[in-house]
Amino acid sequence: SLAAGVLLAGGSEEQKQQWLTPLTREVTLASYAVTEPAAGSDVAGIQTRALRVGDEYVLKGTKRFITAGGVADWFVVFAYTDPSKGHKGMSAFIVPRESHGLSTPRKDDMMGQRASNTSEVLLEEVVVPKANLIGREGDAFRIAMIAFDKSRPGVAASALGVARAAMEHAIAYAKERRAFGQPIAAHQAIQFMLAEMRMNIDAARHLTWHAAWTIDQGRRNTLEAAMAKAFAADMCMKVTTDAVQVFGGYGFSREYPVEKLMRDAKVLQIYEGTSQIQRMIIGREILR
Repeated sequence: SLAAGVLLAGGSEEQKQQWLTPLTREVTLASYAVTEPAAGSDVAGIQTRALRVGDEYVLKGTKRFITAGGVADWFVVFAYTDPSKGHKGMSAFIVPRESHGLSTPRKDDMMGQRASNTSEVLLEEVVVPKANLIGREGDAFRIAMIAFDKSRPGVAASALGVARAAMEHAIAYAKERRAFGQPIAAHQAIQFMLAEMRMNIDAARHLTWHAAWTIDQGRRNTLEAAMAKAFAADMCMKVTTDAVQVFGGYGFSREYPVEKLMRDAKVLQIYEGTSQIQRMIIGREILR
């Protein structure tokens, strides 16, 4: 998860031992709390504040669309400790669910990926110790960008899985469904759609592998991660939409699986950096 990625990128050894070790030993969940009602792609636009009071911080704000927000055991919360410094005044904190003043009053009714328990997270004068600050004050934006480089290949891999499932359903259905006296797979129009699916899935797979391999070599993979995430997410949306088309009217029915895959695909173009933001990153990187 991104929450774990932030700790790996900027957390102390004590924080990693306390909060990351349980993730590998038992069923615990962490949530990444950045997005707000008026701040999504514009991370610097968050309004949540963290006021230093002695050896503690007091957090106040509202987070939206937080994955696993309703069931997470702890959160990585982004807040401004010094708003006058812009994104350089943003800090990140570990906030346990049981913290007084933290609540998740509303589960969002999402179009797809409905098992992720996406919810609103309210922080009303939540007090956390200084030890829960990740890195130093002002480090959060930099740490988040490092975490995204590691998590975006994972999103691309998710897109590959959804797209491959949609393609396999479409292939199986095209072999069974008959029209004009033969299986629709015999029609060139359907074959071309299936061929496009396969080509783009394989292209996305190689971009994803390369992005993951690059960071495994200890090299900066900002460009590769952005390309993999953008291409795979857009590919997945196209493949799942075409799979619905192959199914025809049945594809629009909830009795068949492809409508669900199409709904799940859409958010892949939105979370962890929209497809448009990825193109901005790619442009910036190739013009360095």
